Amino acid sequence: MSSIDTRSAFFPKSRSAQTESAKAGGQVGGANRNTTERASEIMNRTSGDANVSIGDGVKDFSRIKKAAMNAPEPDNSEKIARLKAQIAAGTYEVDYDGLADKILTSEF
Repeated sequence: MSSIDTRSAFFPKSRSAQTESAKAGGQVGGANRNTTERASEIMNRTSGDANVSIGDGVKDFSRIKKAAMNAPEPDNSEKIARLKAQIAAGTYEVDYDGLADKILTSEF
């Protein structure tokens, strides 16, 4: 077990950080508080923990989302005009089976 206090780097105004800084001759509030040996030790201890891996599924989802966001909006103006004309003429017929399927899929 090592006697190195890793919390001092995260809490520079704490007593332990000030004590360590006074021993090492560094500055608590400035950028020069770690010696080169201490900096290399920190890098060696944290190099294995600092790696991040993003799965292929997340990358694929990101690409699909980006493509969908950049896709042009669908133009439904012809369909809307046709439906309005059918409703106005009284010839529009409701697809009851399709409506029931939509209701069921939205409920469950």
